[in-house]
Amino acid sequence: MSYFKIKGVIPPMITPFNGNDEVDFEKHVKNMEKWNEYDLAGYLVLGSNSETVYLSEEEKLKLIELTVKHKKEGKFVMVGTGMESTRATIELTNKAADLGADCALILTPFYYAGKMNDEALINYFKEVADNVNIPILIYNVTKFTHINISPKAVGVLSKHPNIIGMKDSSGSVPQLVDFKRVVDMDKFNLLVGTASAWFPALAIGIEGAIMALVNSCPGECVDIQKEFDKGNIEKSREIYERVFPVNSAVTGAFGIAGLKYACDLLGFAGGLVRKPLLQLKAQEKEKLKEILRNAEVL
Repeated sequence: MSYFKIKGVIPPMITPFNGNDEVDFEKHVKNMEKWNEYDLAGYLVLGSNSETVYLSEEEKLKLIELTVKHKKEGKFVMVGTGMESTRATIELTNKAADLGADCALILTPFYYAGKMNDEALINYFKEVADNVNIPILIYNVTKFTHINISPKAVGVLSKHPNIIGMKDSSGSVPQLVDFKRVVDMDKFNLLVGTASAWFPALAIGIEGAIMALVNSCPGECVDIQKEFDKGNIEKSREIYERVFPVNSAVTGAFGIAGLKYACDLLGFAGGLVRKPLLQLKAQEKEKLKEILRNAEVL
């Protein structure tokens, strides 16, 4: 268990489902083979965009196993193993570790939101970190949890030797700056969690991202950083602004069904969403196609 630097973009991998509402594991492998063609930092299996809350433990473990088996040489596998209880989180994280996962992304517990104050969250993440066999990262996704972990709590947790980073999906650049102030960036991976904040995040010194858009537009997401790192700031900003409406569509307006349809159109295997999520309607598909064309990705 040790810190490692995360630089680059990571897809929170979609989970394809078939017409029988079952996980299509073959399509997952096909997607991995295609993502392997891009210069990604690694892979996140069981993220929010993986419809993780709808997966059984058996399905989760199979997806982890396949991801580890088919990853590109030298890339890491991160797993979303946060459950509501400390005990369940530790158990699932160690099962993922046994399957070869390199690190775990742990969601802030949220069901009893009123009691998830700094003290509760600090105790939770510390206890998980103390009892798992791989490093962990904090996952802050206010959109789904309605919990927003404080910079104070992150500052405390960043000093734990087995807590190596955080994914902040709030989309708030001012909050990213607040988090950056309280952590040691040489020992803690502060990752942005949405493509809408990718270029601004790079500008304040963030070097890693886990973004839904990487599923369908990996090349563009990688290029925003590559051009930025080469000093081609205007080129980086141009790509970012061009694909920004796609990100807004697939993570906001059309949700995971939209993300999967975009993947289908752009050469990946999106598959269906799992019920009770609804598939896209015909008019929504047309709107999304137009957005993709305007962004010059289709």
